[in-house]
Amino acid sequence: MNISKIDYEIAIVGGGICGLATALALHRKGLRSVVLERAESLRATGAAIGVWTNGWRALDQLGVGPMLRQKAMLIRGSREMSVDGKTIHVIPNGKEEHRCLKRSDLIEALAHGLPPQTIRFGFRIVSVEIDQLTSFPVLNLHNGGVIRAKVVLGCDGVSSIVAKSFGLKPPRISPIIERRGLTTYPKGHGFSNEFIRITEKCLLVGIVPIDDKLVFWFIDRPRLPRDSRVSREPEVLKEAMVEEMKDFPAEITEMVKNSDLDSLSYTQIRYRAPWDLLLARFRIATMTVAGDAMHVMGPFLGQGGSAGLEDAIVLARCLAKEICLDQSSNDRNLRIRFEFGLDNYIKERKTRILMLSTTTYLVGLMLGTSSTAKMLLILAIVRIFFGNPFSHAQYDCGHL
Repeated sequence: MNISKIDYEIAIVGGGICGLATALALHRKGLRSVVLERAESLRATGAAIGVWTNGWRALDQLGVGPMLRQKAMLIRGSREMSVDGKTIHVIPNGKEEHRCLKRSDLIEALAHGLPPQTIRFGFRIVSVEIDQLTSFPVLNLHNGGVIRAKVVLGCDGVSSIVAKSFGLKPPRISPIIERRGLTTYPKGHGFSNEFIRITEKCLLVGIVPIDDKLVFWFIDRPRLPRDSRVSREPEVLKEAMVEEMKDFPAEITEMVKNSDLDSLSYTQIRYRAPWDLLLARFRIATMTVAGDAMHVMGPFLGQGGSAGLEDAIVLARCLAKEICLDQSSNDRNLRIRFEFGLDNYIKERKTRILMLSTTTYLVGLMLGTSSTAKMLLILAIVRIFFGNPFSHAQYDCGHL
């Protein structure tokens, strides 16, 4: 690709879930955008994603909810079990909608709703700056090319170039690592439609059925010094996991043994602490961030993806309102309206993400402690300040 200069109205950096959802939300509001993805094709790293009621509300606003519901069974609740198969605790989901989607199904559904040529592949952004004459963003590409845009939306994940450009601190590294994968059972898996958690010593295994034949699973444990030397090759990764799980029931180890190699991933969990979010600046000129680039959090509530979908709805709504109010071709007036719209987006989202990140942080502390007293104390704090166990899923980001 040989590019010297390209001009766009709204450029979205990153073609993951949040980037595609934001482009689709803008499209449904009548606004054109372009998604700049560094890979050469759509990516679905992470195998699957849990979506709660709030996420389904956002997907319905995007027009893809009904289709995606057909691809994922309803999860009725969660069950905590011991390694010998005994049930320790059961929590019904009640009226909340919880389903687990293959990331590829979600990514493809979002991409399918976009106009042709919205997604541009092979665009690797290496830096971002503000043009001193126009005060609009300039994106510099790895091949020396330049992209100028009126608005830049950073949906480029944990290692966001856009977030880095206006001084957001890098996410913190959790002491937990997570391995994920998918396993297909041609004759049916036999698991109930529940989120199952099994803990043995420092190892946590989570299992969530996607449909009658497909299961998503993850394995969490504290990070060890040797992890930096372990190969990330799928076969090696699988062998290491099976060895760690030698005390688990045979059906669980077989699940990992029979997993799809292409679905396996190794993740060093990262997060933005609540106090980092409280003090952060999320806009410079006409640039902002969304999804993990803004509020990456641990997976302990299963809200990372759904929060990114909420961002997309609110961001498109706030930008569309300001653009509709200003039909002037004057760049200065347009820039002011864009900045006002982005500020409204940040104002609306900040309280929500602070609540989510604080709850997630506390739940992560609770899951990581072996002290019953500390666990009960954290649980009490969560319930006193953040309501019932499903308050995170009952949020409504509103209409487009």
